[in-house]
Amino acid sequence: MTEPAGGLPPVIATAEDLAAAVARLAAGSGPVAVDAERASGYRYGQKAYLVQLRRAGAGTVLIDPIACPDLSGLGAALADVEAVLHAASQDLPCLAEIGYQPHELFDTELAGRLLGYPRVALGTMLEEVLGFRLAKEHSAADWSVRPIPAEMLKYAALDVEVLVELRDALATQLDEQEKTEWARQEFAAVAAAPPAPPRADPWRRTSGIHKVRTRRALAVVRELWQTRDEIARDADLSPRRILSDQAIIDAARAEAGKPAPTGRPQLDRISGFHARNARKYSERWTAAVTRVRQLTEAELPEVAGVATAPGPPPAHRWAERDPAAAARLAAAREAIGAIAAERRLPVENLLPPDALRRLAWEPPVPATQETVSAVLRGYGARRWQAELTSLPLAEAFAASAASSAPTA
Repeated sequence: MTEPAGGLPPVIATAEDLAAAVARLAAGSGPVAVDAERASGYRYGQKAYLVQLRRAGAGTVLIDPIACPDLSGLGAALADVEAVLHAASQDLPCLAEIGYQPHELFDTELAGRLLGYPRVALGTMLEEVLGFRLAKEHSAADWSVRPIPAEMLKYAALDVEVLVELRDALATQLDEQEKTEWARQEFAAVAAAPPAPPRADPWRRTSGIHKVRTRRALAVVRELWQTRDEIARDADLSPRRILSDQAIIDAARAEAGKPAPTGRPQLDRISGFHARNARKYSERWTAAVTRVRQLTEAELPEVAGVATAPGPPPAHRWAERDPAAAARLAAAREAIGAIAAERRLPVENLLPPDALRRLAWEPPVPATQETVSAVLRGYGARRWQAELTSLPLAEAFAASAASSAPTA
């Protein structure tokens, strides 16, 4: 697939053209294929820079959401129309920001996972299911450029060209494997999912932070990360285009053994601070590290971080903390693995891993099919997941308890 079947449509960039396109889509028939292109790696945040839709009877529509930032009219016109997306959870947040929130959806990636496909990228699924090969050379392009080059627009249009056909083929396979109801519940959960809450201490996700071993060095990571984030937000650039994670880690390690308030930070010895964008803000980097040198011990971050929500410790520590819980988790994982293999789907799609860990750490007493099912639903498992796994998990817990019970 190299050219859209109906030719490349113009990009909609005016309110008048948007209204006409919305009317055309509303008059179409069947589900609507939807995709969005972001500029991850180039711009700050995850907003949409192009929205693509295709519906039978309406053809393909390309919308510039920077020129037309309000798609609430589209959402209203297609309120009762099933939206077909690939990896919907990636695109729904940026679509919601501009007013389009489908109430009913079909996620072709998630359907592929439920069907047991080992690789579920869109190009792979189209080739394996429909026999179409899709060029993906623009998947990491800068979609914030204006005007968007024609070759990139062709790529974007092709992403929705046969998405409904893929949906129909996967729906047939779901029916054949008796997984249609599973998919319906999964799709409904994705559509109804609330916005993700802000991460606690997002600076702790800096690549390479495991090499930073002291509290003051961690404070350097925190200050440089937060400074970089402020600069990136103001400049509308990806933070890593301002300063690399590696430069932050190198600065933290260089400062690890320095005395607190004296001395000038030697950031000029670190190559990452010589990059073009980083050089512009040398004074701010120096100020950030100087602030860390002036912090008291009480103001430094903890090495392990602070728990922000109740829950079990990391699984690798269970054996020393609670051997019985570790045994329960091992038995539970074995039971879940057997069901997943039998049903031909990934373990993580059979049951959320966090729900399984929480259940194994603190199971209900008594652990019966009914009580295990109730706990799983409370942890976010869908009804079909609880129905499949609650009895095997209750039996696994009972077997684990019996094997670890002291003998007379």
